[in-house]
Amino acid sequence: MSSTPPPVDGWDASTRIGVVVPHADVGPEAELQALAPESVTIHGSRIHFAAMRAGGEMDEKIPHDPILSFVRAPYLDQAVELLAASPLHALTLGFTSSSYALKAAGEQQLYERLLPVTRGLPITGTTRAARAAFDALGARRIAIVNPPWFDDALSTQGADYFEEFGYQVIHHGPCGLPSNQKAITPENLSAWIRTTVAAHRPDAVLVAGNGIRAVGTVKPLEEELGFPVLTANQVLMWHALHLADAAHLAAAVTDYGHLFSVTPEDGAA
Repeated sequence: MSSTPPPVDGWDASTRIGVVVPHADVGPEAELQALAPESVTIHGSRIHFAAMRAGGEMDEKIPHDPILSFVRAPYLDQAVELLAASPLHALTLGFTSSSYALKAAGEQQLYERLLPVTRGLPITGTTRAARAAFDALGARRIAIVNPPWFDDALSTQGADYFEEFGYQVIHHGPCGLPSNQKAITPENLSAWIRTTVAAHRPDAVLVAGNGIRAVGTVKPLEEELGFPVLTANQVLMWHALHLADAAHLAAAVTDYGHLFSVTPEDGAA
């Protein structure tokens, strides 16, 4: 009898995480799968987003109306309900700007609205996960690097959102890179953070926006700058693993920053 192990086909994944993303955006799923430990799989559901064109191209500056339409009922609710029908362990919303626009109270109402369609699965989103990460790291003075397709007003809404929760936002703004997902690389994003953000000496920096290519910046920048570097998809993965009772898998992630060595505070997971 052959002792050759059966081929790996993904069915035996120990943890399955669902993510809802804009229709043409491959960034969140690509980065989440890169971050995922071997026994974790990512499963996506998509919603039309008017500011995104075929091939993942973004408007130069995304208009604010689609940001809110993305999270309005019934479309988001239907996407979450369909995704929750799969044998998953946690759900995530791979979209940042809607929480900026909703503010704290509106975001809380959104999660309460989604509860009936989650099939009891825990759910998080970028800003909720980022807050849990800041708290776990003891970071109160924070910097936020937003995608170039966020305008100044949206960036300010993001700062206001985090300040509602008591964080001191010492720097924020759209990064000065081309407003094109495919034109952003770990190298030019790292250079922007190094030259524009590092001098502010935040407790931690968050690269917001799930469609920006960012997880490749984390480990090198942390080693160089000496403070935690968080990204939208990194915090989603970290928080989702803890929500899915897979803390041991989070601790096994060693190439994507100090965040994976800490655990959420009580009540944050």
